[in-house]
Amino acid sequence: MTNPNYAEVAKVILEAIGGKDNVASAAHCATRLRLVLNDESKVNKAEIEKMDIVKGVFSTAGQFQIIIGQGTVNRVYAELAALAGIQEMSTADVKDAAMEKLNPFQRFCRMLSNIFVPIIPAIVAAGLLMGILGVVDKVGLGHLTDTWWFMLLDMFSSAAFNFLPILIAISAAKQFKCNPYLAATIGGIMIHPALQNAWTSGTGYETVNVLGIIDMPLLGYQGTVLPILIVIFVMSYIEKYTRKYMPKMLDILLTPLITVLVTGFLALVVIGPIANTVGSAISTFFTYALNNFGIFAGLLLGGSYSSIVITGIHHSFHAVELELIGNTGFNSLLPIWSMANVAQGGAAFAVYFLAKNKKTKAIALPSAISCLFGVTEAAIFGVNMKYGRPFIGAAIGGALGGAYIVFSKVVFTAVGVTGLPALAISAPGTTLNYLIAMGIAVVGAFIATWILGIKED
Repeated sequence: MTNPNYAEVAKVILEAIGGKDNVASAAHCATRLRLVLNDESKVNKAEIEKMDIVKGVFSTAGQFQIIIGQGTVNRVYAELAALAGIQEMSTADVKDAAMEKLNPFQRFCRMLSNIFVPIIPAIVAAGLLMGILGVVDKVGLGHLTDTWWFMLLDMFSSAAFNFLPILIAISAAKQFKCNPYLAATIGGIMIHPALQNAWTSGTGYETVNVLGIIDMPLLGYQGTVLPILIVIFVMSYIEKYTRKYMPKMLDILLTPLITVLVTGFLALVVIGPIANTVGSAISTFFTYALNNFGIFAGLLLGGSYSSIVITGIHHSFHAVELELIGNTGFNSLLPIWSMANVAQGGAAFAVYFLAKNKKTKAIALPSAISCLFGVTEAAIFGVNMKYGRPFIGAAIGGALGGAYIVFSKVVFTAVGVTGLPALAISAPGTTLNYLIAMGIAVVGAFIATWILGIKED
């Protein structure tokens, strides 16, 4: 369909999803229609999938999503909104509507996702820049580290991690519906220069006795995740109930003051130290599992990650990855996730050769290539899950690649990117093994999918 009639496309989609009475809310992102439906059992999925303009259909986290493509989805949405009488909504509005359909565990994971996804661009930028600077040492240009521009770039690359609690505080405040500026202030308190840098705590740190019963560590929370998350969650209730009972004429003066005083005290004296211990325990658990269960851990995590992606809760893993970096200096999980992602490309590439349907071929090849750069949606939902067996083939490839990642001890120095772009954040001495693991994942997925075959009918 070279020049699609968008009104006709919208009409067919609306009929296939059960009519306008079945649409609770709708929005669109860069490539997909995001719909919250009253009853998904009324959807004629086959009717939607056979449309030339549609590249894939899937349901996750309470949303029914239709992949249409960049530059086209907005036109289809406009026609759909007119036909169904839908008011213009943001993806955030649709996410809020979808949250109501989730169970408590899914809501918790979605909450973490909503907090961390907005700050990922800052972390990715810092991580990539950190990786690029690391290349300077790798290629024998260490003498450049004394230059003025290297000094500046080093500052740029570490800023997001040094001030991570503030970034998380602002994003968490939006999720918990409290004042983001008060939250940022609390984040600033937790990394105050008067506190020792958290990354040098291995050399020991001072404590101060509070109220004669608590030894408060004079230790900052740079690079940590769990402490600030819990603190801002608590702050949201402190602010809410202080404002509720505060006389209106005193609200603007006393509510912020009480909120900062009480939250700041709890953050440094109670919540921070306890949460830091829990965060360290989580990092220790994953480090222990990868070091002691070895290849089995890689097989399990690499093979199961894409199934987790389908549920939509994979973004919540950013919290664990950042905690790992804060406590160990390295991200040992993201390289395994990367294997699962590129394996989806290997499976989609096999589908390109196995399929006879021209539309399938047209979607499979670019989807396979995009997986090598960390973009997997089209391959997972538009190709591999559609036929089932390629998704199993991708899981096999991801498991094999993940096993090699753990075996060769490949780690990253940041979060956010997978596939080929992640070469920039691979730790010194692990780049070659990362490339080998990618090859194992892609080829393994391709061979497994080729053996399993596909049934196009």
